[in-house]
Amino acid sequence: MTATNAPPPTGGLKGAGMLPPVDPVPTARPTTRKNARGRFAEINGFVDESMAKLSRSAVTVWLILWRDTKSDGLARTGQTDLGRRAGVTDRTVRSALAELIGAGLVKIVRKGRLGTGPTTYRVRGVNANRGPPTRK
Repeated sequence: MTATNAPPPTGGLKGAGMLPPVDPVPTARPTTRKNARGRFAEINGFVDESMAKLSRSAVTVWLILWRDTKSDGLARTGQTDLGRRAGVTDRTVRSALAELIGAGLVKIVRKGRLGTGPTTYRVRGVNANRGPPTRK
């Protein structure tokens, strides 16, 4: 049977059989080599310069935030979600965030509240106040 003499669809919306297919909406921009290099430089700086000075929970929270960082450089997530994914309590997440903020590795851009959405963080690989890492 061809499409021109197909029987009308039974049930559903009238004329729904004639709708064109919908193209999927891209969810993220494709990664470019320049973006990938910047991401690797950031995590390399974190591992080489900052990680040894932090508690295990702070490292875990930083890695989750870094992974959640979008192309605009911001990560949006709640403390409860961070705790669930890190396998720690909310109280430990708050302590880890305080440690990361004190080390200059995370900055709160917008504080989240009930009804307004999660907190927005800016994540850095090394302390921004310290300057770029020196080569040996």
